[in-house]
Amino acid sequence: MDDSTIRLALERHWAASDAGDFTAEHDIYAEGAVLDYPQSGERIRGRANIRQSRLVQPNTKRFKVRRIIGTGDLWVTEYVLTYDGAPSYTVSIMEFRDGLVVYETQYFADPFVPAPSRADLVERPGTEAP
Repeated sequence: MDDSTIRLALERHWAASDAGDFTAEHDIYAEGAVLDYPQSGERIRGRANIRQSRLVQPNTKRFKVRRIIGTGDLWVTEYVLTYDGAPSYTVSIMEFRDGLVVYETQYFADPFVPAPSRADLVERPGTEAP
């Protein structure tokens, strides 16, 4: 499977995730896929279990992809996952085999107030001049 085909599959996956289309969202996973959440210490094994874990999650979720980067069998998506209006900055690392995800790790980070000590060194994305 070439990179453009995998990129399209990822775009469909994240669009389906945002739309709450649990069937299309999980088309990207192999039957024996493994999903790890290192921060909570959870591992979910199998496409059906991954799908079920998301079906029973009670929060309203929205997904906004910031960027997708990868090549070959390794792809990373940076996105903002909003649970009930609260954003979490998220990274998904997916490993593909035969065009399907066989392993995924997701990392989550909550927003935080920037340190005043570096205020004169930073810019805020979206506020810079063209």
